[in-house]
Amino acid sequence: MIIITGQTATGKTKLALELAKKHNGELVNFDSRQIYKYLDIITGKDLPPRQSSRAEQSGVEGSVWLYDIVTPDQYFSSFDFVKKAKPIIQDIIDRGKEPILVGGTYFYLKHLLYGFDIQPVPANPKLREKLNKKSVEELQNILKKLDVQSINRLNNSDINNPRRLIRKIEIVRAGKKGTVLKRTEPFRTVPEEFIGIKYKKKEDLKKAIKIRVDKRLKQGAIDEVRLLLKKGYKETDPGMKTIGYRQLIEYLKGNMTKGQAISDWINKEVQYAKRQLTFMKKDKNIKWIEI
Repeated sequence: MIIITGQTATGKTKLALELAKKHNGELVNFDSRQIYKYLDIITGKDLPPRQSSRAEQSGVEGSVWLYDIVTPDQYFSSFDFVKKAKPIIQDIIDRGKEPILVGGTYFYLKHLLYGFDIQPVPANPKLREKLNKKSVEELQNILKKLDVQSINRLNNSDINNPRRLIRKIEIVRAGKKGTVLKRTEPFRTVPEEFIGIKYKKKEDLKKAIKIRVDKRLKQGAIDEVRLLLKKGYKETDPGMKTIGYRQLIEYLKGNMTKGQAISDWINKEVQYAKRQLTFMKKDKNIKWIEI
């Protein structure tokens, strides 16, 4: 198994495709933005979409897995990712091919490789729909009122992440704070190569992101957002909260000028890339390539 991760806009997919040819490999996506159907231009899907579940492709050798597997109004957690990825990776190995995992969502990767604690509290769709309309600050205040210790245990990233806050509220509301956590098993396949790609200079990162955003605007990013809204997807849907979509929705609503939306999109991508690196640096197994 080969793993390619790293910051956004570093050419991970290009390297993965090269290695796939060299090693008779098949790609497995672990980018949380590219798992969504219809989110194509802004998320930068450079490959033709393929059906991804093993059942859907029974007997068919797919070259790209875990792209386009849920609609924008559906939640897809790291637990869901691990559940889908494990049998796919094993199937690729069983067919004598090499799984090449590529993406930037380290949270997914970490839980696949090392296992994680899960809280046995089922999702509450009605509560999530209600909480989805709240701002991050409002979610923080709700959690603080419910259980101040829960919010104090969150790191800086989690405390500003609406999905994580909603999940914490869900767990506390379910009254199962004291429930014993279940531990998922770490993945037994050890990576042959575990590559991380990062920018040597911060200014190069911002330049690459700006070029990418400009390219996606020329490809029709704004029309893509219009079409998604026309299909009936809402700004509160999980997929629609993705960077780029949020900013362009605000522009289409008249809350931002086009220039402000683009500037905010670029800044949020840069901030996201910095957070990615902060998490990934903690994994001592990653061998870094600087560009």
